[in-house]
Amino acid sequence: MAPRSGTETRAAGARRSERAGRIGVFGGTFDPPHVGHLWLAAMAADAVGLDRVLFMPAAQPPHKGERLVTRAADRLLMTRLAIDGDPAFELSGLEMERPGPSYTIDSIVDLKRLHPDDELLLVMAADSLEQIDTWREPDRLLDEVRWIVGPRPGTKPPDPARLAERFGERASRIELLNGPALDVSASEIRRRVAAGETIRYLVPRDVEEMIIERGMYRRG
Repeated sequence: MAPRSGTETRAAGARRSERAGRIGVFGGTFDPPHVGHLWLAAMAADAVGLDRVLFMPAAQPPHKGERLVTRAADRLLMTRLAIDGDPAFELSGLEMERPGPSYTIDSIVDLKRLHPDDELLLVMAADSLEQIDTWREPDRLLDEVRWIVGPRPGTKPPDPARLAERFGERASRIELLNGPALDVSASEIRRRVAAGETIRYLVPRDVEEMIIERGMYRRG
């Protein structure tokens, strides 16, 4: 089954707008999506009572430097396969339809327009928060939506005092989650595939099968 387009996602959102809800927005490259992504989304949903989480793959991630990113259509399909079966998770193709780099602030503004009766919350891991000043308009982004930040292996837990120094009173809009973090990374998964090593249980089974069947992440 093909992933839903942004238009279909918007239509689904319009149907659900009959009642206000809390929606987590989880953006990223998802190259590939893995169990760490799913766990962070589930932990955030449980911690702050999200009704659902929108997984929003970036069409042109602005922070990936010179690394060649897997084509957008494949990442969109892998993400759809990864979240299939969990009614709390949905796919958004919003960033795939926008030309140019995918900036979170632009997506949040668009999503707030599409979901005027819902509260949006941005879901991220601690390593993303650590790099937040490389994002476009981080202060405006925090004004627009609260941030839900989960732990990330290899990244120190965010320091509330430093957040208060950086963001002032708005730091109260950043919620830090406590809980286990899965030490899984997309770069390690790509390395393992290229080396012919197993990725079983690091990604959902359907994602693993797609990677194998299409020969993705193989050297050369």
